Amino acid sequence: MKIERVETYRVAVPLIKPFKTALRTVTTAESVYVKITCDNGIVGWGEAPPTVVITGDSILSIESAIHEVIKPFILTKSLLNYELIFQGLRTILVGNSSAKAAVDMALYDCLAQFCKLPLYQFLGGHKKKVETDFTVSVNGPEEMGEDAVRYVQNGFNVLKVKVGKDDIEKDLDRIKEIRNRIGADIKLRLDANQGWTPKDAIRAIRKLEDSGLGIELVEQPVKAADIEGLKQVTDHVETLIMADESVFTPKQAFQVLTTRSADLINIKLMKAGGIYQAQVINALAETCGVECMVGSMIETKIGLTAAAHFAASKQNITRYDFDAPLMLAKDNVDGGIQYNSRHITLPGEPGLGIKQVKLDGGI
Repeated sequence: MKIERVETYRVAVPLIKPFKTALRTVTTAESVYVKITCDNGIVGWGEAPPTVVITGDSILSIESAIHEVIKPFILTKSLLNYELIFQGLRTILVGNSSAKAAVDMALYDCLAQFCKLPLYQFLGGHKKKVETDFTVSVNGPEEMGEDAVRYVQNGFNVLKVKVGKDDIEKDLDRIKEIRNRIGADIKLRLDANQGWTPKDAIRAIRKLEDSGLGIELVEQPVKAADIEGLKQVTDHVETLIMADESVFTPKQAFQVLTTRSADLINIKLMKAGGIYQAQVINALAETCGVECMVGSMIETKIGLTAAAHFAASKQNITRYDFDAPLMLAKDNVDGGIQYNSRHITLPGEPGLGIKQVKLDGGI
């Protein structure tokens, strides 16, 4: 099964409502789709959204990395020797994790199809269904409260609330407003997206704890490179702390795990460079007794389907942040994961289970 063609396509899908975090505001989900065709007719799909404030990858850099470096490397190679391909994909260029991830998931799509298995079974097959949270963008307290109520009414029982954009008192007002409106039974997770200093994070989280607001975890409270600050927060609060932007690579995961700088790790395929490296990060975390979440950027259903297949395949992955396709004004992908409110069902077809993709143009 040799790789015969590698093509990319640009797509842009508007969001129903702007997505706001401490780092950015998104109104349109832009992505580069990757289509890999093998000489036996098998076609695999992948996706790479440009998230310059997190991964440093733009549309142009993703396309350039794929066509100038990755494509010449993988063309004509046999996917049956996939260890060599995935190891080479890891080392042929530094960074460019989103481009690597898109190619990686397309290759795994092809491999699972060749084996006539859904990808989650090819990777381990732990479960066929997962449940996602839904994200409340950072806005004024009243608007965030209204959004939270709407998401709960739509069937979500875990909300991920964006904070870290203003001073901590404003963030506390946001959380209190949401909790007052949705009651005590809905689980709340906070994501500061690197928006706090260590001292501010400790002060804010302790106030949340003293207020009895029932916060399950706080994600990436401090700057990505500040591992000492991350550990300082973890050591001085009772609430679980999750590392996100601090962990792109297995080496970074090893540092966080060996220093006990976080209680949990959020794995994203766009950070890890795809499923191959994401499995290494999860295995390291599992060895250390640390559970993982799998999350995503603002992606369409191709990327989320790949992430969900990976997440569902592993026992150590216990939390899921797969709401991005539900934020889009339209669905340009036929097949893949199926949503029923917070419940996500993995497709039973081989590979990713993508049946048809609506494209605007390709390279």
